Amino acid sequence: VLHRRDVREDLPYPKERLRLPVVLSPDEVQRLIAHAKNLYHRTLLLTLYGAGLRRSELCHLKVRDIDSQRMVLRVDQGKGGRDREIPLSPTLLAALREYYRWMRPQTYLFPGTRNGWRADAPITSKVIWDAVRLATRKAGIDKRVTPHTLRHSYATHLLEAGADLRTIQLLLGHADLSHTTVYLHLSRRHLHAAPIPLEQLRVTPPSVVPRSRLLRKPPQS
Repeated sequence: VLHRRDVREDLPYPKERLRLPVVLSPDEVQRLIAHAKNLYHRTLLLTLYGAGLRRSELCHLKVRDIDSQRMVLRVDQGKGGRDREIPLSPTLLAALREYYRWMRPQTYLFPGTRNGWRADAPITSKVIWDAVRLATRKAGIDKRVTPHTLRHSYATHLLEAGADLRTIQLLLGHADLSHTTVYLHLSRRHLHAAPIPLEQLRVTPPSVVPRSRLLRKPPQS
C-alpha cells in the first residue's frame, strides 16, 4: 500500500485457518469406485486411491512405471523432485492389466486428447476432477470429495491398518514428517486408543438426579 519494499516482511498477514482434510470410509471409497462412469474412470480412481497419488503424479504416470515383477509402482519426479516406489496391490494390478488390454496406452498410462482425438500426451487435472465429481454424485456421497480426498483416505486407512508414520511419509512422498502427523487426527484407531478422562470418574446416573421443580411458563391468553 505504501510502495515501500523495505517493510514488506513486516506487514501483518491474516492467520490461515487450518482445517482437517475430509476422509472417506473404506465403504465410501468402494461405492465411489463402483459408480465410476466407465472403465477409464474406474481405473483412474483405483490408481489414485490404491497408490495415494497426487493429481500431477497421476497425470504423468507412464506405462513403464508399473513394475509387475517387483510389484511396485514408481513415481518419477514427484513433488519436490523426489522419486519413490509404492507397493502395487494385486487388485490394482489386475485392474491395470484389464485396462491396458482395452486402452493400449503407449507412453502415458492415462493418455489425454488433442483436438478431440486421443493422443499420447498427459491428461489434464480436469479429467481427474470430472471422474471424482461424477462418481461422488452417482454414489450419493454428501461429503465434499476432491481428488486429494482419495490420497487423504489412503493415508488414513494405512494408519488404521497399523502402518507407522515413517512408512506412510515415504509412501506419500512427504519431505517433512510433520506433514504426515495430521493423519493421527483422522485415524479412528488412534483416537479411540486414547484414554477418556470422563470414564475414570464415578458419575451419578441420571435416573437418580433430581429434576427441577420449575414448571414451564404457561402460555398467555
